[in-house]
Amino acid sequence: MIILTGGAGMIGSMIAWHLNTILNENKFIIFDELINQEQENNINKRKFVDLLNKNDLPKYLKNNNKITAIIHMGAITATTESNFNKLLISNIRYSQMLWSWCSENKVPFIYASSAATYGGGENGYNDNETSLSKLTPLNAYGYSKHFFDQWALSQIKLNEPSPPQWCGLKFFNVYGPNEYHKNRMASVVFHAFEQFQKKKEIRLFKSANKKYKDGMQLRDFIYVKDAVEFVIFFLKNNHISGLFNSGTGTAQSFNDLANAVLKNTKGDKSNIKYIDMPTDLKGKYQYYTEANLDKILATGFNIKFKNLEEGVNDYMQNYLLTSDRYA
Repeated sequence: MIILTGGAGMIGSMIAWHLNTILNENKFIIFDELINQEQENNINKRKFVDLLNKNDLPKYLKNNNKITAIIHMGAITATTESNFNKLLISNIRYSQMLWSWCSENKVPFIYASSAATYGGGENGYNDNETSLSKLTPLNAYGYSKHFFDQWALSQIKLNEPSPPQWCGLKFFNVYGPNEYHKNRMASVVFHAFEQFQKKKEIRLFKSANKKYKDGMQLRDFIYVKDAVEFVIFFLKNNHISGLFNSGTGTAQSFNDLANAVLKNTKGDKSNIKYIDMPTDLKGKYQYYTEANLDKILATGFNIKFKNLEEGVNDYMQNYLLTSDRYA
């Protein structure tokens, strides 16, 4: 039996989608906290054993010994969250509790870290654990993920109890179906689509960095179906542990993103408008991200990632532009 936390969220529900539709697997339990209709819609089509509140997981774990893996995607993911006490409870203490249980019960543990741990990228995007201490996240969310990564690694170095397999996946800019509940934290792809539908324009942030022209800020955008492949790979290869980048390895610009959306909406470049960056993002904005994938490729992981045009096309044609946008 697989435990899937955050299973009603974007990546979590798409893991459930992959388990159901690709692997024909329904022996998993979703733990989450559903706070709106979109999250319920994310899992309406899925087949699974049970759906329980995330707060019930500690009690559930005490009474069950047939768990084969814990996939931990549940967390506060808002990069603008400023209440560190909330992040401490949800992103650190909860993860430590699951780590300890997996260690004691010899159960593989796969969890979501984030590319936000890399901060402004001044130390690169290499997922080598030896360079972990050099990273400086730009916001509290990134720090909470970075803290747990460091804590997990310290358990290994100190020879403290650890899961038989542990994998922290540093997800880069994920976009795709089932992100509609995320509001402001939804991907730029989704916001660009919504903006064009409503006002026939796509708004991108102006650049405050002389190295980048407006719209030419670069990110490693990864389609959610590709992001899920990382989780499935480690689920199948439980002899591999460590921190791993989960991106495409290729940075593309926000202009590329806007043009991919416009191609599907019959718009053109004149529909792109550049706006000032919100005050709460100034000084906390990543101008360039690109996953170094050398480490995971060395394990035998090998898939053909969708580029922005391919991913946006699937997202829009099979979800956003249909009567039912949920996977």
